[in-house]
Amino acid sequence: MRQAEITRNTSETKITCQLTIDGSGQHQIQTKIGFLDHMLELFTRHGRFDLTLVCDGDIEVDGHHTTEDVAIVIARAFSECLGDRRGILRYGSMLLPMDEALILAALDISGRGMACLELDIPAAQIGSFDTELVEEFFVAFARELGAAIHLQQLAGKNSHHIVEGCFKGFGRALAQAVAINPIAPEEIPSTKGTIL
Repeated sequence: MRQAEITRNTSETKITCQLTIDGSGQHQIQTKIGFLDHMLELFTRHGRFDLTLVCDGDIEVDGHHTTEDVAIVIARAFSECLGDRRGILRYGSMLLPMDEALILAALDISGRGMACLELDIPAAQIGSFDTELVEEFFVAFARELGAAIHLQQLAGKNSHHIVEGCFKGFGRALAQAVAINPIAPEEIPSTKGTIL
């Protein structure tokens, strides 16, 4: 079982996280930001990851620190589970329709952190969640995991659907990328011989 437990405490957030990559989509998530909780639940369900996460953050300021730090901790848990990246497929992609929205999610666990988002989210806020934090989440995740993450909106008008498509699509693409290659389960998927 590829599992990790991470605790990260700063002056802005205190986070505990337990992750099982090869799970069934079970989740217990408490960030105190309802919409973020919902997106993380969708991410885990569609990736079939088991995730328990509790964050006590300074949401009286805003949701920025909580959103960014949650991404850091989840990505750190994935990184710990994957070790030297031996045996993984490395690449994953998903073209995900969410009603009128259509999102392309693709990633490469390359050791090089980069997030490229081409999204046009009409609303500045969904519930108490600032939609500009969608990019902050994926930038932090990419940097911490060492992955190139691309999210591109091909269609969509409803802000909730656009963001939901991103998290669902990313969960499914990440599940592909971290899956074990049945042909080369002991091989590091890089011509360099190393990813880290």
